Amino acid sequence: METEIREALHTALRELGVTDISFSVEHPADTAHGDYATNIALVSAQALGKSPRSCAEEIVTFLGKKKIPQVERIEIAGPGFINFFLTRDFFGEKIAEAQKLKGTWGHNDSLKGQTILIEKSAPNLYKPFHIGHLLNITIGESLSRLMQSAGAVSIDMAYPSDISLGVAKAVWSLVQTGADPSDIRTLGDAYVAGTKAYEESAEAKEEIIEINKSLNIKHEGEVWDVYEKGRETSLNYFRVMTARLGSVFSDTFFESEAGILGKEIVEANMPDVFSESEGAVVFKGEDYGLHTRVFVTSLGLPLYEAKDIGLIKWKFEKYNPDLSVVITDMEQKQYFEVIKKAAELVHGEWGERSVYWQHGRLRFADGKVSSRLGNVPLAETMLEEVKQIALQKITETNRDIPDGDIDDLAEDIAVGAIKYSFLRVAAGQNIVFDFEKSLSFEGDSGPYLMYTHARIQSVLEKAADAGITPSVKGAPEQSYGVERLLYRFPEVVRTAGEERAPHLVATFLTQLAGAFNTFYAQEKIADASDEYAPYKTALAEAAGITLKNGLWMLGIKAPEKM
Repeated sequence: METEIREALHTALRELGVTDISFSVEHPADTAHGDYATNIALVSAQALGKSPRSCAEEIVTFLGKKKIPQVERIEIAGPGFINFFLTRDFFGEKIAEAQKLKGTWGHNDSLKGQTILIEKSAPNLYKPFHIGHLLNITIGESLSRLMQSAGAVSIDMAYPSDISLGVAKAVWSLVQTGADPSDIRTLGDAYVAGTKAYEESAEAKEEIIEINKSLNIKHEGEVWDVYEKGRETSLNYFRVMTARLGSVFSDTFFESEAGILGKEIVEANMPDVFSESEGAVVFKGEDYGLHTRVFVTSLGLPLYEAKDIGLIKWKFEKYNPDLSVVITDMEQKQYFEVIKKAAELVHGEWGERSVYWQHGRLRFADGKVSSRLGNVPLAETMLEEVKQIALQKITETNRDIPDGDIDDLAEDIAVGAIKYSFLRVAAGQNIVFDFEKSLSFEGDSGPYLMYTHARIQSVLEKAADAGITPSVKGAPEQSYGVERLLYRFPEVVRTAGEERAPHLVATFLTQLAGAFNTFYAQEKIADASDEYAPYKTALAEAAGITLKNGLWMLGIKAPEKM
């Protein structure tokens, strides 16, 4: 609908002798001011040499003659805003469209034919997931689903850090203590102990550096055997945790493999892109207003920088994506600016087609999270704590759910609560997780959306029992607030995909759920004696479809009962 209104406005401007004017067409915050509004008269007034109000009157007069389909009336507000009110039939048609399309309602083809590669997890092996890992996977999963909803082929990959100085610290500790590397928490403790020894003991530091070097070149002996066992433990843990989050991966590429490729690329591009400095190989980022960084050490070992260049080469040679998206932290912004520039100089398209989706830092009430000293809340700990609160809420509010299903539902609610809390925030903004608010069945939370979906299913079940068949025929004269939001869903999804902005979907779903719950409180929906019951039921069904599809795009399940 927005496209039709824009085209009509462009035609009106041409009729008035004005071109190349940029204007907005948006939804008013209050539907009392229309379904769409434009500032076209305000921004074109100077070019026309008239007051904004006079411009608005001329444009509205022209549009009145042109007759935009599905627009019932057009009004001028304030200094010259133009408001568009859609026809009653339009909303019914959108309800019917949602009912017909079901699982594909809201989808579009704006990215059809494109391949998007999303690096949605880069876990450090030998350490349990901390909450930052939940964040990356949650964002990456939602972006992947938004890309799919826009018609793209999404390739989701993991990039585990399997050989690094951090891994060497953990392996050193395991060898020293003889601890069992088959438990992920033992590996995490070993990492903390190894880090402490590295910082406090010159002898331990030297031994750890040697282990790091040997892991890159020598694949045998006690150190390698311990490393291999810990690596397999870490990968099994990764599979369990990602499955718990409902996330699957198309491919996995390891940092150790990237290091080999990266070192080759760096050496092949000396001295044009990289140069020698005190025995190491560096990229002189300062020549481009960036930081100069070491890519290969004086010992000949590839650092993260070289490995990231190797990873980029692998991505484009294997999949040749139209776009490569990396989920990362805002604190890595300057680092990835260097990587992107180096990649661009090595192979232009590598840099041009690589983007970095940067989230803010995740915080609890007691401050910023850091993984250095072992004081980070683990992902499992957070999930279990949220799940226990969810279990308590379920048992307090609903006795109709079989005992065997309660645990699964609590798990879904916990995951939904965490994911929504992450996704409701725009890129670059810090995230504060609040246990109470995130688990509320009212307001701005994942469980609120899930509960609203379950409420709708209950309404539809009652309507079916009452013999009510959903139908958009025989609509009441006045439209309901919820249907004046529902039709916007495809627009929101398209914009969210194009801008890679899951928070737009999260915000819209919360608004829709609020509108439906107001509708639910004010109207009897499943009342067979009500002549408008079929229409109300159809509207409820469409709202349920919209919530379910939107929750899927956020990676959150939509329960039938709660």
